[in-house]
Amino acid sequence: MPKEVCEITHVDEEAVIMVQQQMPDLSRVAKFLKALSDETRLKIAYALTVKDELCVCDVASIIGSSVATASHHLRYLKDNNLAKSNRKGKQMYYSLADEHVYQIVTVAYEHVKEGIANGGDTN
Repeated sequence: MPKEVCEITHVDEEAVIMVQQQMPDLSRVAKFLKALSDETRLKIAYALTVKDELCVCDVASIIGSSVATASHHLRYLKDNNLAKSNRKGKQMYYSLADEHVYQIVTVAYEHVKEGIANGGDTN
């Protein structure tokens, strides 16, 4: 299998400078994606793409955890601007923060599903 690296070293300095000048601070984006990189939190986010709003008890049942564990993950998602909460009487309900989160979760899933269908890595 051939190595996937350049066989010679040649830096296109103009391209490098152009990209460096346009590179924003991505630390908050990395933190956002890190919040979704946990499989349990991703399951919760995906569940919220299926049902717009779920209470903590529902989420715990969906992911097969205690209410405390579900609450911890939901709070983490909320703290990282992926979810929002709404108290209704004695229950706390969560939903995705906005349409962007919905799109990121569903597009990521579709991308992976498409890759598997096309013979991509299944791990």
